[in-house]
Amino acid sequence: RRHGPRRLPRATSPAAPALRPSRPRRGPAAPRQHQPGRPRSSLGPARRKRGGRRGGAGRSSCGAPAGKMVLEPLFQAWSYFRRRKFRECADVCSQLLERPPGEQVAGAGPYFTFYFILFQAAWNLKTRALTEMVYVDEIDMDQEGIAEIILDENAIAQVARPGTSLKLPGTSQGGGPSPAVRPVTQSGRPITGFVRPSTQSGRPSTMEQAIRTPRTALTARPITSASGGYVRLGTASMLTNPDGPFINLSRLNLTKYAQKPKLAKALFEYIFHHENDVKNALDLAALATEHAQFKDWWWKVQIGKCYYRLGLYREAEKQFKSALKQQDMVDTILYLAKVYLRLDQPVTALNLFKQGLDRFPGEVTLICGIARIYEEMNNISSAAEYYKDVLKQDNTHVEAIACIGSNHFYSDQPEIALRFYRRLLQMGVYNCQLFNNLGLCCFYAQQYDMTLSSFERALFLAENEEETADVWYNLGHVAVGIGDLNLAYQCFKLTLVNNNDYAEAYNNLAVLEMRKGHTEQARALLQTASSLAPHMYEPHFNVAILSEKVGDLQRSYTAAQKSEEAFPGHVDTQQLIKQLKEHFAML
Repeated sequence: RRHGPRRLPRATSPAAPALRPSRPRRGPAAPRQHQPGRPRSSLGPARRKRGGRRGGAGRSSCGAPAGKMVLEPLFQAWSYFRRRKFRECADVCSQLLERPPGEQVAGAGPYFTFYFILFQAAWNLKTRALTEMVYVDEIDMDQEGIAEIILDENAIAQVARPGTSLKLPGTSQGGGPSPAVRPVTQSGRPITGFVRPSTQSGRPSTMEQAIRTPRTALTARPITSASGGYVRLGTASMLTNPDGPFINLSRLNLTKYAQKPKLAKALFEYIFHHENDVKNALDLAALATEHAQFKDWWWKVQIGKCYYRLGLYREAEKQFKSALKQQDMVDTILYLAKVYLRLDQPVTALNLFKQGLDRFPGEVTLICGIARIYEEMNNISSAAEYYKDVLKQDNTHVEAIACIGSNHFYSDQPEIALRFYRRLLQMGVYNCQLFNNLGLCCFYAQQYDMTLSSFERALFLAENEEETADVWYNLGHVAVGIGDLNLAYQCFKLTLVNNNDYAEAYNNLAVLEMRKGHTEQARALLQTASSLAPHMYEPHFNVAILSEKVGDLQRSYTAAQKSEEAFPGHVDTQQLIKQLKEHFAML
């Protein structure tokens, strides 16, 4: 049996009014083959004749080579957008917007209406593509800078009750490891198993301390204010459009755009995320919510985000509460919790999360938010329980696995911590931090055959000098554990070569110098460590011991008081202070 001639798929004509990007076609249908004995449709020969006359043999009806699909430009731009190729999407939309009107509507009926719809669709799509290129999730973008910490006027009470403030977290409220076992930040919060801006930044008490002390887990440079970070995001976004800004905000009639909800939402996100113009974004959101008769919860959330950026936390709280009354949304609960945390009201944020869990049972982000707050308040046992609840809902949650593993490690359970870190490795997490933790767990679990190989892999995967310094510092600890003090000395020196502001390395080098009898070098190293990290108790205690040995009792007493302030439960410091007081009483 012989089949009839194969009909080639026809590409969509530019004039066809099929410009609905919300329902893209997945491709042309498979060409049907004529079978003998089956009646042909009346349109079959005419289509083949028309296609042969225009394209010729071996060509489709639009002149493209046989077998190659030619997409309409707007549909191609939408396809790029769906595949997250935002630069290509913006380029195709720019070509559409630069075409003259006559070329865009060739063969169409109502020219002006069709051109306007095409222009509007291309403009909207390009706006969304440029926004997605620089989009940062507002829920996780939470960094407190020097301005927000030192010049904070939103405090409810200067002296908060224990357990009700993030500025004064309790000491091991939930029976967690003490600072003698688990390192803490300069605000008194324990180092978490997952790096987050809110947990790594401290709350210094003076401007000098805010500028001089290390404030992140990776660098000694202080975190700049949140507004500065957003400004850098806005200026960097200009690189996405080399010819200048796509939309001239000074010439926009915001009132006209506010009356078109679909365009207004895309325009607001472009102004807020891409241009970082919070004032114009707030004006547009206010006009749009007024046009919606204050019944659109989405616009109220956007107004709250603008108020939060401007530091007007009480106004942002009102907007988020109003949005929650109209529509229960998990994101709105998270935004409102951010406001309460910035106002230093963690108990209110906890109650909000628990109320949200009543409406959204098993929501992972809400359970994780509760765990984070408990961890920042130094209630480690409650945080671990909630992280386990997170894993019951999502057993691939990286943050929960890392935090539980870190908690087990600092609770003297390295074997259990090793299981959690191996789970992360099986999930595809492959970085320097993970192999660094694996090396420590293997060492303390007495699996020495894997220790050095893990550290070697961590050094190989280190992306910057700060990560390399962390690996060398841990290698120094391993060397101290096996008794090779010369190797430990070299490792701590290599730590300072990669990161000159590593306070822990200065402290450990000072201990090694004291063992060698080099008192003055040890004193200088300890002074450097205490100035870099005043929240650590070890340098102050070592200075007190060293000064007491050489007979400088006054300096020893001052350093011991600083050590007790950093770690009130340190028994050795209390005994030293008691001995010094008895000695002073005898004098």
